[in-house]
Amino acid sequence: MLGSVTNPDPGVRKKALTHLLECVDVMDVTGSRDLKLWFSDGTNYPGQDSIAARQDRLAEALAQVYARLSGDQRLILEYKLFEPAFYTMDVPDWGTSYAHCLQLGERAKVCVDTGHHAPGTNIEFIVAVLLRAGKLGSFDFNSRFYADDDLMAAPPTVPAVPHTARGAARRRVRHLVGDRVHARPVPQHRAKIPGQIRSVLNVQEATAKAMLVDASALAAAQAGGDVLRCQRGADGRLQHRRAADAGFASG
Repeated sequence: MLGSVTNPDPGVRKKALTHLLECVDVMDVTGSRDLKLWFSDGTNYPGQDSIAARQDRLAEALAQVYARLSGDQRLILEYKLFEPAFYTMDVPDWGTSYAHCLQLGERAKVCVDTGHHAPGTNIEFIVAVLLRAGKLGSFDFNSRFYADDDLMAAPPTVPAVPHTARGAARRRVRHLVGDRVHARPVPQHRAKIPGQIRSVLNVQEATAKAMLVDASALAAAQAGGDVLRCQRGADGRLQHRRAADAGFASG
């Protein structure tokens, strides 16, 4: 009821930590690089538990898991605004994840889930900050219209892709949108495998369009205060002439 690594019961916390360390054992055997963590821990009512104490317990558990990593292994920490807990989630947003990752060290990174934010959140801004700090570890791409719907990722609902693709190229981050992306499963009313394939194709198409943007022209438009031309670039329409060869040309 009160979570795993943040549970006030020491016995429950020990069992949860043992499980996480066993996951690292599996990583050692299989050669896996990333341990991606999402915690359902939280509370449903004010006063149900100490928020500060729960953050202390979370930090302690993460530190022990991080210390167990070796070589190029990384810890990736995801967040979620609400559900299953509705008063507080112990990792509710990117800032909380970022704060813990900063405390842990260089090989702790943030997973950006495009559906785990409050409505209207500027995901591009989050991506830019994490890229600049070297703390963007992975994505969970899915659509979200009201809350955490976990719907099939569609082009209008993967706004983080264009900035990520261009930012990764500028900062020489390779394969950020290729080998560290998890496309969410789709609801039961849509066939799962075709839905997953469509999600991946949509993300790939958005990435390809973003990489075709003329970065020099966009920078010139930004420097000149040409808002309309900047918006065309942000929307992926300020493209090189070779975009027509790829079938993505637009006006």
